[in-house]
Amino acid sequence: MKKLYEGKTKNVYELDNGNVMLKFKDDCTGKDGVFDPGENSVGLTIEGIGRANLETSIHYFELLKQAGIKTHYVSANVEDATMEVLPATVFGHGLEVICRLVATGSFIRRYGEYIEDGTPLEGGYVECTFKNDAKGDPLVTSEGLAALGIMTPEMFASMKEQTLKITKIVADDLKSIGLDLWDIKFEFGYNNGEVILIDEIASGNMRVYKDGKIVEPVELTKIILGR
Repeated sequence: MKKLYEGKTKNVYELDNGNVMLKFKDDCTGKDGVFDPGENSVGLTIEGIGRANLETSIHYFELLKQAGIKTHYVSANVEDATMEVLPATVFGHGLEVICRLVATGSFIRRYGEYIEDGTPLEGGYVECTFKNDAKGDPLVTSEGLAALGIMTPEMFASMKEQTLKITKIVADDLKSIGLDLWDIKFEFGYNNGEVILIDEIASGNMRVYKDGKIVEPVELTKIILGR
């Protein structure tokens, strides 16, 4: 297969049928050996996290399908840690969409003089950052995306609406097993002119707490799938 892209946590290959295959890796974003989904670079390797992220993604993509929300998900092979997806064009050179239900992480690093760590953000707060390690994944507004010719205001509105819906589905599912979602990171692209969720909905891309303590990604997957 032709490798299209090598990312931080997965590699991307072109399939003969026109679809794309994602190969999940055991690398995680973090700093100084500590997992942090808000960091810009790979900070540690956790054995089994690639398969854990895939299994969590399958679980949530299937929930979204039941809810009538279209994504790029087609099928998956857990043993090989691969997922087949529809081809989609990313926005710019890659855009990350974060939905925050509780103020923490990089949000506090930016705005800590105005808000305390752990403060709920009612209704969810959606923000976007460019994928650019050299610039520290800079924030960008909907107006900025439109001015740069990356995304129309209508596309942004669709993306934001989907982000809030998807986040609620994930948060409600986690709440049903005694877990609290604090924030989650997504990526969107467009397929045939339609904005859809792409990439993954992974344990390594969300910050989840149980009884006031953060749940590490592999353990989180065990809890989600072991109910």
